Amino acid sequence: MAQRIKEDRKNLYIASLRNCPTSPRKMRLVADLVRGMDVAKASAVLQFTKKHAARDLEKLLRSAISNFEQKSGERWEEADLVIKEVSVDGGRVLKRIRPAPQGRAFRIRKRSNHVTMILDSANPNFVAKGNNNETIETEA
Repeated sequence: MAQRIKEDRKNLYIASLRNCPTSPRKMRLVADLVRGMDVAKASAVLQFTKKHAARDLEKLLRSAISNFEQKSGERWEEADLVIKEVSVDGGRVLKRIRPAPQGRAFRIRKRSNHVTMILDSANPNFVAKGNNNETIETEA
């Protein structure tokens, strides 16, 4: 079981961003824009999106592309990459105090998030040069 999962992850290219100081709700708005897109199109969408979270996601996308190039030894333009999965999870919450009337205090929760991006090839028969494992090609 573990060996099969390890083999499946060889063809996935993962990048993660930890403790990003943006609320998960705001980051999910931008992540939903690019989920399932082609990498070149997603990069253009993120570049021209006015949300602050788009800059962090664009940087994460460049990191995932770099991971692909390091792991496979090929150029990303030739691989026909797509964003297979983007998950945004809540990170740590910094709790601050704001003074309130009549001696009271209100809590301010400064939220952060963790983002994980997984790239995959849109071509099911694509095998990277760096992977030495045997693959079975099916005829359609």
